[in-house]
Amino acid sequence: MGRYFNIVYTVKMNGITLPAGVFAGRLAIAALAWFAAAAVAQTPIAPASPNRQIYLYQGADRDQRLVEQARKEQKVVVYSTMTVADGKALATVFERKYGVRVVHWRSGAERIVNRAITEARAQRYEADVFETSSNRMEMLYRERLLEDFHSPVLRELVPAAFPRHHRQYVANRFAFFVMGYNTNLVKPDELPATYEELLHPRWAGRITIEGTDTQWFAAVVKAMGEQKGLAYFRKLAALKPIIRNSHILIAQLVAAGEVPFFLNAFNNNLETLKLQGAPVDWKPLQPAFGLAASIAVSRYAPRPNAALLFVDFALSKEGQEIVKSVNRVPSSALVDSPLNKFRHEIIDPALALDEDEKWKQHFSSIFLGGKPIEKSD
Repeated sequence: MGRYFNIVYTVKMNGITLPAGVFAGRLAIAALAWFAAAAVAQTPIAPASPNRQIYLYQGADRDQRLVEQARKEQKVVVYSTMTVADGKALATVFERKYGVRVVHWRSGAERIVNRAITEARAQRYEADVFETSSNRMEMLYRERLLEDFHSPVLRELVPAAFPRHHRQYVANRFAFFVMGYNTNLVKPDELPATYEELLHPRWAGRITIEGTDTQWFAAVVKAMGEQKGLAYFRKLAALKPIIRNSHILIAQLVAAGEVPFFLNAFNNNLETLKLQGAPVDWKPLQPAFGLAASIAVSRYAPRPNAALLFVDFALSKEGQEIVKSVNRVPSSALVDSPLNKFRHEIIDPALALDEDEKWKQHFSSIFLGGKPIEKSD
């Protein structure tokens, strides 16, 4: 019977004798590490923030220094979804108090995100402050266009104002989904106490749903349990609700008597019309949900001191009183509001962003016959 010899070759490496197989393994690992490093080197990395030190400064002279430097910068550019009127109300007081001019570029949330990303890729930074819906703000955070910041007023905000895993944007106002109705067409004792009561035949053809609110739709479905919730909305779709776009437009149609019942209205829109004498009212339907609009400093703000000063002001008690005065729901615990006196939950913006396509598909399948959902702001 023949003998088999196991011949082991050795290699001396750094003064240590190693089996050649071990050497080859280490060589392979080194090669993989080199290729990985090369790949990382070719991956675009956002430039380091030039403003971080300013944003996080907490010295005793912080406020004084911030105002002095902001006045030297002369203006602050704000990309925001606030209405022109709301933006002007905030800017007027800020300008009078600090002598810093506010340039308010008002647009829809999606356009703000697209413009910010386009400018960043061109390394042409215009905005100092972003203010828009929290799920769109989460997109800016993931694009590394925001920055951590310190502000003494952060401790005055309600816990729901903060995202779960970071502090690069915070809510400055909320909006809540409620039932809105024309008081001449729907009596208070008719209103459903539960979602199940909406399936009564008397609601057939009387319900209007805002057709881009997939965050609200997803939140209600999840609260019911996904399978049960989807089954519920299929039953609701059988009642032939009218699907329209634009919360403000539908609220105005409620006031005009063209829409008797608006299932997913924003209560501040209905409250504004009610205060103007329109025959409208609103009521939350449990489970009730809200959305946050948030504010943040730009990582690459050309005027970082003015940026932080504006955010300080917008989140301060004084700024939040202005938010309340234009019939929005403030995020400060120091400013009371009649528009959030019910049990509610703020929809997680990160979750809304991550699952957006899934819930758009479900909503489209149930209510739109598979047609795409129109873009919303």
